[in-house]
Amino acid sequence: MMRASAKVVKSPKRPLSRKQVLELLRRGKSLEQADIRGLDLSGLCFDGVNLRWTKLADANLARCSFRGADLTSASMWHANLKDAIFDEAVLDGADLDCANIDGCTFKDARIRKTIFPIPRDQMGQVMESIRLGTRIRVEREDFAEEA
Repeated sequence: MMRASAKVVKSPKRPLSRKQVLELLRRGKSLEQADIRGLDLSGLCFDGVNLRWTKLADANLARCSFRGADLTSASMWHANLKDAIFDEAVLDGADLDCANIDGCTFKDARIRKTIFPIPRDQMGQVMESIRLGTRIRVEREDFAEEA
């Protein structure tokens, strides 16, 4: 008699909804490795939250607070981070490439191997923000058609 073996295949984690994120924050739970890409989470408080390896790409995180949050290796590629607060956050290995960091503060943040969306020659602004808490000012180039 042959027995069929049942192989359990784990389905990939599905992205969380805004409602699920709010519930996890309310309960003080970790968002480590969560997939919250593309959500509008503007104005939420992620202070002290574990966001290690979290996928935040294309999310609207404008005016969010990440004070003391652990964003190690988090992906914030192409996210709207306008006026977000990263004071005392850990951003080691985080990817902020193509993100809008205009108005962000990074007072006492850790940024080892962090990818920023600004040229190397403008990193002085980030270092000043880490030391003094000043806001990052990013000048957008005019992409109008050239004649």
